Amino acid sequence: MTRPRNKDRIGGLREMVTSRATWLWRWPVPRWVANVATAGLTSKDPEEEGLRRQSLIVMALGINLLAFLWVATYVWLGLYVSAAIPAAYQVITTVGLVRLARTGRFDVFRNLQLSLMLALPVLLQWSLGGFEASSGIMLWSLAAPLGALVFTNRPGPWFLGYLALTVASGIVNPSLTPAEIPPAVIVNFFVLNIVAVSGVVYYLLRHFIQGMAAERQKSELLLLNVLPSSVARRLKAGERPLADRFEHAGILVADIVGFTPISENVEPDALVNVLDHLFTRFDELAKRWGLEKIKTVGDAYIVMAGVPELGTGDIEALADAALEMRNLVKDVRLPNGEALQVRIGIDVGPVVAGVIGTRKFAYDLWGDSVNSASRMESSGIAGEIQVTERAYQHLAGRYRFQPRGPIEVKGKGVMSTYLLEGRREQPGEAATSQAVEPIPEL
Repeated sequence: MTRPRNKDRIGGLREMVTSRATWLWRWPVPRWVANVATAGLTSKDPEEEGLRRQSLIVMALGINLLAFLWVATYVWLGLYVSAAIPAAYQVITTVGLVRLARTGRFDVFRNLQLSLMLALPVLLQWSLGGFEASSGIMLWSLAAPLGALVFTNRPGPWFLGYLALTVASGIVNPSLTPAEIPPAVIVNFFVLNIVAVSGVVYYLLRHFIQGMAAERQKSELLLLNVLPSSVARRLKAGERPLADRFEHAGILVADIVGFTPISENVEPDALVNVLDHLFTRFDELAKRWGLEKIKTVGDAYIVMAGVPELGTGDIEALADAALEMRNLVKDVRLPNGEALQVRIGIDVGPVVAGVIGTRKFAYDLWGDSVNSASRMESSGIAGEIQVTERAYQHLAGRYRFQPRGPIEVKGKGVMSTYLLEGRREQPGEAATSQAVEPIPEL
């Protein structure tokens, strides 16, 4: 089962790399570049790794093409040793790409490229007779530490190597014999080297900055998936402890009836599939009705409403969502054809909310109304929505209820509870509930 999923994921990475433009240009990356960039990737590698590989390959290909100009010019001038240096880069890079495609060893290709970028411009400069005669070709060595900053976790040694070679070049420069190169060629290559190296620096820095921005955006989206937006902003601002008290919050707890025996008789993939389908639809309902999802615990789903500070909908929205949840679950079928049922409990009252933990922090609720909503669910009837007296008093004017009578509730004693049946028809008011699309059988 693991291998096909891994192949599917790598195929998805390849499509993503193929369709994603490079950081500098808006031209699509050739498919073969994406194939080479994703060679050797596993399901454990982050998606950004494919894009990082692509960027180094694109940069190496750009330098490889530009090297034709140096080779042709130095051959034309009769400087065959100097011409052999960029030609050697072309050959080694081509072989490296073939090896990368076959083995997937990106670390070898990366270290080889950085080493070539660091050493070959220095050798070319020395062969041409120093800084001036080579048109400052050693500027290209700067691509090595900048590339290491983007493509490795240890850029320091590469930068120290660049500094050492720069100092060494300054020391040996007076003893070098400049090659006979026309002044116009020297000036033109100075312009070419400055422009090209500036382009590489821009390319790498933009890649690094946009990569950091993308990571920051992912972190913020992940934070917003865990916390309400207002709470996330306060947490990022350094507020701790982070706690609030809400006097009139509505709490809904939904739980699948008989889930424990179901989990013992259903294949793991099917079980996770049904929960994923169901809770994804619950998430859509929560978003549509303006509810704040608090958490899922096993097969239990908990949301909150009636808290303007968090931008949630009112208590009525909680009731409307509960009615849709009940109808939605009726359309779910297990592999054996059995239909699922859900119990839903609702209460309205004061709660304390806050963020707990430091590593895997969570936003949670505490208070009597949270406990009461949970008890309404656990003591409820399959396929029904049971609410407390407090919730009934708040909703009775707009919704139809069936009194269940005083019942014994664990940990709470005798309580008067009601079963929510539906919304009352209001004169001139259209129904607010939206049609629920059925979930396909699993």
